[in-house]
Amino acid sequence: MSPLDNQSQDNRGIHWPGIVGTLLVQVVVLLALSAAVIGYLNWSSEAAWQEFMAASKASVPDQKDHPQLSTPVQTVKGPASCNRKG
Repeated sequence: MSPLDNQSQDNRGIHWPGIVGTLLVQVVVLLALSAAVIGYLNWSSEAAWQEFMAASKASVPDQKDHPQLSTPVQTVKGPASCNRKG
């Protein structure tokens, strides 16, 4: 019997510590990626919310800056007629 035949018989068994180690590394990487994605989503949503609030505060005019019109607005009481010459 040659040493190669002896070596191939030893490799036929399942190497459980290697499989468990590989699965453990995969789970750790999956958890790290999940934490990174969740952290990014929280950060980006907070940044978007702050931008939205800043924009809404800037777009709402203060009543002090814009005084009321001196002439009242008139309402239309009926359909308006259009006199076209054509």
